[in-house]
Amino acid sequence: MNNFILIFFFLALGLLLQRIKQFPVHIYKHLNKIVIYFCLPAITLYHIPKIKWNPELLFPIGAGWISFLLAFIFFHFLGKRLGWSNKLIGCMILTAGLSNSSFLGYPIIEALFGKKGLETAVLVDQPGTFVVVSTLGVFVAAFYSKGSPDTFGIIKKVALFPPFLTFVFACLMNVFQFEFNGDLQFVLLKIGSFVTPLALLSVGLQLTFDRKSKHWKFLQLGLLYKLILAPLVILILYVLILQQHSEAIKITIMEMAMAPMITGAILASTYGLKPKLSSMMIGFGIPVSFVTLALWYFIVIFI
Repeated sequence: MNNFILIFFFLALGLLLQRIKQFPVHIYKHLNKIVIYFCLPAITLYHIPKIKWNPELLFPIGAGWISFLLAFIFFHFLGKRLGWSNKLIGCMILTAGLSNSSFLGYPIIEALFGKKGLETAVLVDQPGTFVVVSTLGVFVAAFYSKGSPDTFGIIKKVALFPPFLTFVFACLMNVFQFEFNGDLQFVLLKIGSFVTPLALLSVGLQLTFDRKSKHWKFLQLGLLYKLILAPLVILILYVLILQQHSEAIKITIMEMAMAPMITGAILASTYGLKPKLSSMMIGFGIPVSFVTLALWYFIVIFI
């Protein structure tokens, strides 16, 4: 319960600070960097070396890839059939196909499943949605905009991105069964604990609600896919077809039901793929997701 109170407190704090004219709202960019470059790597270095690898871990890792590829197929062919512009198709794929598996996912999963659940959340996020947005996401953004994909540039960007390097290093630590000493693990845990307040404050500072927008029908379709269809596909595939019922599967389904990924929306905006719609997907997707996540939680606890 305390974790849920923190979630709503920092979201509300961010919304409140938006209304204070003297407050530098764009400080969220610095908060994002702190979370991405310090807090998330700390969580990775703390949890990944402790994970006991087995074939079942492919399920949380693969969920983000499956969700994005299905979004690409769904919105590309639907958009072409309905005569959408390339920019609209690209925006829908990037915002509906990627889960906010870290900024929102980590604190919510911790609140629902405890700190142990973060091990699975890290797998869904790091080799899953994070690598997807850094590779396929950039390709999609370039493909549907006026630019062209730079394969070498993308590979270089991913390979040199500090959180990705941290993930690779943590995997090597796991392979060689090496862990930091107790004091350093304590420091990593403390740094990682700032993910919840900083990430949610950042989200609160970015939430916008444009009621006069002309993008309502696309917003509804995008959120229908992101909050309902994507987790439903994972549930059908993993639980009903592949007969997986572990807690890791439950966490994976919950992660796929998270609101749209902020980084995906930023990527769409950067490439000129309907910036207002991408902002609406975040602004409306996050509060709506709290309702749908509650429904999904009651579903997964019975599988």
